[in-house]
Amino acid sequence: MRRVSRIAVAGVATATLAVAVTACGGSSTDATSGGKSKGIGLAYDVGGKGDQSFNDAAFAGIQKADKEFKYTSRDIEPQDGESSADKVQRLENLAKAGYNPVIGVGYVYAPAVKEVAAKYPKITFGIIDDEQTKASNVADMVFHEEQASYLAGVAAAKSTKKNHIGFIGGVDIPLIHKFEAGYVQGAQSVNPKIKIEKQYLTQTAQEGGFSSPDKGKDAADGQIDAGADVVYAAAGLSGQGVIQSANAHKVWAIGVDSDQYKQDALAKYKDSILTSATKDVAGAVYNLAKSVHDGKPATGVVRASLANGGVGLADSNPAFKNNADLQAALKKAEAGIKDGSIKVKTS
Repeated sequence: MRRVSRIAVAGVATATLAVAVTACGGSSTDATSGGKSKGIGLAYDVGGKGDQSFNDAAFAGIQKADKEFKYTSRDIEPQDGESSADKVQRLENLAKAGYNPVIGVGYVYAPAVKEVAAKYPKITFGIIDDEQTKASNVADMVFHEEQASYLAGVAAAKSTKKNHIGFIGGVDIPLIHKFEAGYVQGAQSVNPKIKIEKQYLTQTAQEGGFSSPDKGKDAADGQIDAGADVVYAAAGLSGQGVIQSANAHKVWAIGVDSDQYKQDALAKYKDSILTSATKDVAGAVYNLAKSVHDGKPATGVVRASLANGGVGLADSNPAFKNNADLQAALKKAEAGIKDGSIKVKTS
């Protein structure tokens, strides 16, 4: 499959994340240059760079680290139909080449990170969206996606004119169930009787659920034809098709992971992007690199939430930002999540 154009992401958030930190060993001589890391070695999730979402946010973290630490980092695209062994080899090559930390973008890298980290105990590894590794030299970078999605649900329920909204998940997996659960709960907190269309594009990532804008567009077309006038997609690159559909039908789309209103490749659709449920993947990548650079590598669970600024809701669209009633509802919901009076579901 031909990859979409590669686009640099601006406006990197660098909120400090809550970190469970343990120290790991010093730099390995075979993984450093002059005792220092060459930079970040990063392997992308399906969809690759240019998705205007999850992977591009990781690339933004690389850009900030390279600029600040004078690194020359390396990022590598996934291949269609690749095996688990391919992922292992990719991470091992990055470690051998002198990159530290080495980061796998997406839960699909969890087995590979676990295997390669065991071979290179003096290198710090990171895995985004998984916390099963439990290795002494691995940082598990995870997010409370359900919290941002709850706010997205409030925004959708406050913006619909038909009391009818939609959710499209890329792949039917527990990670994406968190997005759906929070969105539904948030919407129903505004209107318990709101109608919500729900659809997953594929059962596995290999079927293209995160990398097929055409699948996203077809699903959104169906939900909008059924009456939904706000559609939230947690589907990576496939979400571009959802945004295109929303624009064509003159309804609202809610983006995900990055502030998609600001993405150059989506500029002609931006007036249809109400907001985006964001997760600071860029900050997670940068913060891990900084911890290694400072000689105190972060390991264990690095968890991002509304409370520490690691997830949130973008306010770039003036129609969203200047809606006083909507903003009041969001402020109340955010306060409730932060003080614990609102318990957001994850499934």
